[in-house]
Amino acid sequence: MNWLLLGLAALSHMAVSLDNGLARTPPMGWMAWERFRCNVNCKDDPDNCISENLIKQMADRMAADGFKDAGYEYVSIDDCWFASERDSNGRLQPDSTRFPSGMKALGDYIHKLGLKFGIYEDIGTKTCAGYPGSYNHIELDAQTFADWGVDMLKLDGCYANASYYAYGYPAMAKALNKTGRPIMYSCSWPAYISNPPYDVIAEHCNIWRNYGDIQDNWDSVSSIINHYGDNADKFAEVAAPGQFNDPDELIIGDFGLTYDQWRAQMALWAIFAAPLIMSVDLRNMDSEATKILLNKNVIAVNQDPLGKQGVRIYKDTSIQTFRRELKDGNMAVAILRTSKGPTPARLDRSLKDLGLSAAVSYDCYETFQGKFIGSLSPDDEVTVWLNPAGGTYLMTCHPNPKPNARTNV
Repeated sequence: MNWLLLGLAALSHMAVSLDNGLARTPPMGWMAWERFRCNVNCKDDPDNCISENLIKQMADRMAADGFKDAGYEYVSIDDCWFASERDSNGRLQPDSTRFPSGMKALGDYIHKLGLKFGIYEDIGTKTCAGYPGSYNHIELDAQTFADWGVDMLKLDGCYANASYYAYGYPAMAKALNKTGRPIMYSCSWPAYISNPPYDVIAEHCNIWRNYGDIQDNWDSVSSIINHYGDNADKFAEVAAPGQFNDPDELIIGDFGLTYDQWRAQMALWAIFAAPLIMSVDLRNMDSEATKILLNKNVIAVNQDPLGKQGVRIYKDTSIQTFRRELKDGNMAVAILRTSKGPTPARLDRSLKDLGLSAAVSYDCYETFQGKFIGSLSPDDEVTVWLNPAGGTYLMTCHPNPKPNARTNV
């Protein structure tokens, strides 16, 4: 079958197929993959294997430790929850040893905590780990997820012909809507193809992965930052309420980043209007990582209702600068040091250099601590010190129609 032709024909009938009213700001939550991967060895590693016990414990911690109150709401299983075969009626079923209560019961548990239930599938014949995919089962799987009380679906792109994506991903969007249950839809469509049609993808998906899986190291995080800064496919322009680019999970609190790099990821994901989906063991959290993840000021930048993605406005061998337009003419700026050191470096930049010149003056604040910097004109300079390899300064500025009254820099 020529899936490309079928996909183009299908798109003509599905142009407004995603109409769920969800993800008006970037979704927030927790996902299993980067931290726990496909660990199915519950015999030798019962505390960390993909199981209902693990997911319940993460949900408990989200509810009890302030994450839910901060806006993190989705508790999402990734790959490897499945039984190896569908049941006699063709429906997906969980591994009965690791999920003995079933998925409906797990969803109910999560919902009772005031949280939302996320699940994983694949558009192809198999998931990336080899479990049953949704190919030829799209409507049945969508209804199964709705019956289980699923609130978010991540649909991966393994074991599928690339020409099938233009049919399969919109078909799942339509099937999810048909269930009548609001299910936030995360696609991996652009991550598997060159020159993704982002305007089309945005019509069918709430969020979409468009780069390789994040790994627990700075090289991986910085490569994603560079991809989003380069913005080669102009995907930043497509981001808006209900439709966001997804640079992958937050790995703040895991093993491979420094404290400065934790802050850098949180700041840049806020600038990118990116989903804030943690992948960390919430049972054993570093207190500083928790503070970063719960920072209300940075979350407010991320959740700005304008929904506009920030862009890189400057890059050299040591420094990158990113700017995001916020509601009511407010602006957020992140300055990232990429060079490795060896010591902290001083940087002096005028607001004009940082892309802030539309107002007579701006009231500016360092975002993480909320400290007032000053009321600055576009020609006034801000002085910052940046640590090597990930040192980041995040600043939020509000336009002021009056000339600058004072400076505190």
